[in-house]
Amino acid sequence: MLERTLDAGVPCRWVTAYEVYGRDHRLRVWLESRYPPFVLAIPCNTPLWWQRQEYVSADSIANVLTAVDWKTRSAGVGTKGERWYDWALVPLWRLQINEEDRRYGHYLLVRRSRDNRQERVYYVVYALREQAELNALVQVAGCRWEIESGFEETKGECGLDHDEVRRWQSWYRHITLSLLAHAVLAVLRVQEKKNTSRPGSSQCSGTP
Repeated sequence: MLERTLDAGVPCRWVTAYEVYGRDHRLRVWLESRYPPFVLAIPCNTPLWWQRQEYVSADSIANVLTAVDWKTRSAGVGTKGERWYDWALVPLWRLQINEEDRRYGHYLLVRRSRDNRQERVYYVVYALREQAELNALVQVAGCRWEIESGFEETKGECGLDHDEVRRWQSWYRHITLSLLAHAVLAVLRVQEKKNTSRPGSSQCSGTP
């Protein structure tokens, strides 16, 4: 799906996904070959090249970070307001042969709960060095919550989870049409909001 999207020239600012995808080393290498920047969640035991060509797990790197390495940032607005966490961004070592490769950097992004410091989420980052700014990366990582929220809305509004099929092709058609229907509804809601918020606009009123 990603390959078809990129081949079609669809604009892509970032790729982000849960750890079920981020743990796939082949996917990360493939994305690097296509050059879209990404922020992918990974398991805590994912081996990474840190300061040299030697593997260290993501949680081992996080364990040696000091207080000055952590910055408090909001990952966006959730159902209970701003989602505040502590974040740390750690450069990773990577063999970079050509000039194009050297324009990009590899990083470990760590999110830590402010209530329980042992509760952490890890992301591997690949981006142009000028893009690898903590505030921007936190917002990209936070987009995953919006994706999950969108899926929940699609289940309730467009029957995303109401399929009763046995073949992959049938399932794919159902999922695609459900997501497309939700996208249409989202666009209509935005247009309606713009129309009603224009100066001088008024709600229709009936005559008793």
